[in-house]
Amino acid sequence: MATAFAEIAFTPGVKAAQNLYGSREKNSRFESAEDARDCLTEQEAGFIAERDSFYQATVSETGWPYVQHRGGPAGFLKVLDERTIGFADFRGNVQYLSVGNLNSNNRISLILMDYAKRQRLKIWGRARIVHEHEDPELIAQLEVPSYRARVDRGIVIHVEAYDWNCPQHITPRYSKAEVDQLIAPLLEEIRLLKSQINEDKDHD
Repeated sequence: MATAFAEIAFTPGVKAAQNLYGSREKNSRFESAEDARDCLTEQEAGFIAERDSFYQATVSETGWPYVQHRGGPAGFLKVLDERTIGFADFRGNVQYLSVGNLNSNNRISLILMDYAKRQRLKIWGRARIVHEHEDPELIAQLEVPSYRARVDRGIVIHVEAYDWNCPQHITPRYSKAEVDQLIAPLLEEIRLLKSQINEDKDHD
């Protein structure tokens, strides 16, 4: 059994490139794997729930790819079941490039990053656009009540395949919240030292 992503991504052109550059044998293992990697496990679900952004790629009617950054509070990309993820599409610059692309070609790819831990998850899927008047319950499920942003529509993605990338060439980066967590013990140590210094002064 081949992994689902190999079936999607290893086109004749890709295989030709692998042969040209000497990686065909290495990559052939993806075509005889036991796990198809088309159903999200707890590992993927947990990783997705912690993300506050991702990159998505769609393709226009003229064949041009378009990559867009999507952001929100951690967990705004939701796992609905092992083959389905979705998110509330918040109001942006109203160019509707991704939405327009999906109207003509429902294929979509996502890259989710954890820069601090140097992890990267790639997802291939087929998307459908859902409006509130069509399915208010689903839109309510995708909404993030604590996030003050206008929801224009929902994007629901049927997962066709996923794969994890190696950490090579991922430069570690940290959010403000992650930095605050890292330096909290140091700040507490500084506070205790200052307190001790002040106590010693009082005793002089």
